Amino acid sequence: MKIRKMIGMIPGILMAFGFCCLLDNAEVSATDTESNSILEEATAGAAEVLEIGTTPTEEEVELIIETANAWKNPGAVVMAHVNTSVNVREEPDENATLVGLLYKDCGGTIVEYTDTWTKLQSGNLEGWVRNDYLLFADDAENLLEEVARVQAEVTTDFLRVRQEPNTECGTYGVVGSGDVYEVLEQEDGWAKIDFEGDQGYLSEEFLKLSFHMDYGETLEEIKVREEEERRAKREAERMKWYGKYAGDASDVVLLGALIQCESGNQPFEGQVAVGAVVMNRLRSPAYPNTLYGVIYASGQFTPAGSGGVDRRIAAGVNPICLQAAQQALDGFSNVGDATHFRAAGYHEGIVIGGHVFW
Repeated sequence: MKIRKMIGMIPGILMAFGFCCLLDNAEVSATDTESNSILEEATAGAAEVLEIGTTPTEEEVELIIETANAWKNPGAVVMAHVNTSVNVREEPDENATLVGLLYKDCGGTIVEYTDTWTKLQSGNLEGWVRNDYLLFADDAENLLEEVARVQAEVTTDFLRVRQEPNTECGTYGVVGSGDVYEVLEQEDGWAKIDFEGDQGYLSEEFLKLSFHMDYGETLEEIKVREEEERRAKREAERMKWYGKYAGDASDVVLLGALIQCESGNQPFEGQVAVGAVVMNRLRSPAYPNTLYGVIYASGQFTPAGSGGVDRRIAAGVNPICLQAAQQALDGFSNVGDATHFRAAGYHEGIVIGGHVFW
């Protein structure tokens, strides 16, 4: 029997003894079993699916086993399974040197898998994590699908955000070179984005598209981020002209700028909800313990990472967005303990204006 024909039989063969297989670039969920046991079951299961009296060759059985174990092969997706973060170590040992942290909703790819530890690559971070704190196979793929995103970077100085995917419709505004947005959908050469709360379209001709998942941080990256946070705090303390606002003026401006970038076209209730999500993260042990740290955490808020928040602060923040920020800073939440949001229709949760919160 040809190997090509055997591949078509694999899903039925694997299901016969409890394997779940997806062949099109998906990972496979399987229970770790001794090699000899897998070989025996694979042979028996294959014989049931093939013609009566036909026994698969050794090469065909090896292919079945390899496919069943694809979820733990180098390059397979792995995601953190923690409430806050997990230590990443230089060697597969609890006492080995700490090289970085892998945070909640962060992921990477497998470098080497063992029964108790996995070596992974997550951004610039490479090291070992205990398997108890990781998700593999379908579990990892499902979480990745929920938290990962495609980003679009504008490559021209002047690009209109269209209300529909064509050049004959109206516009929501204009974006420029270096601006980055999350892509909600792609349609016939157009990227659908969340533009300050409105769902607009950008021509892909003038975009650089990239897939993005959240990564862990090396100890060096953590040190640089924390120093930048302290520097930004010192700089913000010199913004005396914001003193008329209650509370910590620098926090009001920072949060207000993010709110305007994420939901500037939304009703006031939607702007407050965005602020509430940030504050819920600040109160949660799963995120950094400062407002700056929450907003600028790796991969969390696209406008922060792309420089949009900094540019908004420099240009001035809409007073309505500052009011929404202050209300959130005062402890008000109209979305409960939600810590995520995105364009409505792309997740279940509390819908306010053009966003859904969960």
